[in-house]
Amino acid sequence: MTPELMVEKIKDAIDNRKGRDIEVIPLAEKTIIADYFVICSGTSTTHLRGIADEVIEKLEKEGVVAAHVEGYETATWILIDFLDVVVHIFQQSEREFYNLEKLWNGSAAGRKKAETAASSAPAEKQELD
Repeated sequence: MTPELMVEKIKDAIDNRKGRDIEVIPLAEKTIIADYFVICSGTSTTHLRGIADEVIEKLEKEGVVAAHVEGYETATWILIDFLDVVVHIFQQSEREFYNLEKLWNGSAAGRKKAETAASSAPAEKQELD
């Protein structure tokens, strides 16, 4: 399965479980760790596990097995590594804290979050940024 098709199937699985704010970050020209990150948010630990289960099950039906799953027990940030595609399922507070969108993509969502945080930060903090 191509990484692009894998991304589409992952997005469908996330959408089936009502995952929020799905974002795909192409990485092929930035790093060798993966071709894509797929990032989404959930509303609770149960919701995050449900999204993760759906993603894993849907890809296993297609013959694609996750190489590694991390964070399933605590379910504040679940990482599913399919080698070419890495899925990050966050609780919203964790997503905002780590802000992978800004780190890897400089996406509009990431930039907006960073600008909002910078504008509400004390002057000393803004100088550091």
